[in-house]
Amino acid sequence: MRFYIATSFTNRENVRVLSDRLKLEGYIHTYDWTQNQRANSFEELSTIGELEIEAVKNSDLLIILLPAGKGSHIELGIALGLGKRIYIYSPTNELYDFDKTSTFYHIKSVNKFVGTFDTFAENLLEQESERKTRANETF
Repeated sequence: MRFYIATSFTNRENVRVLSDRLKLEGYIHTYDWTQNQRANSFEELSTIGELEIEAVKNSDLLIILLPAGKGSHIELGIALGLGKRIYIYSPTNELYDFDKTSTFYHIKSVNKFVGTFDTFAENLLEQESERKTRANETF
């Protein structure tokens, strides 16, 4: 199972924690942008953007950790357009704050979670395990 995590640069430590946890379960991180420094040129932005597009395309699921920036929301759009499984995590109820939410957070195929980060990680792994079990039962 391949995954990509989108969020703001300030959340990179949570990306590392979640990525490590998923990799322990056998998941593959399609691109770890937390290894990058902040881009200092348009050329660097272009290179990073191309890598992130490919990472979303090559993933089975996209995970968004709120708060997230413009890039994360573009990655959300790419993932929605490609029919990827999507999980959105928020430590607050901003997902359900009409003045702050996004139309695309509420698409039926988007899995939303509000609560603690650890509980989100457990919930994500549980949902993916159940999905895999259901898929195996159909064969």
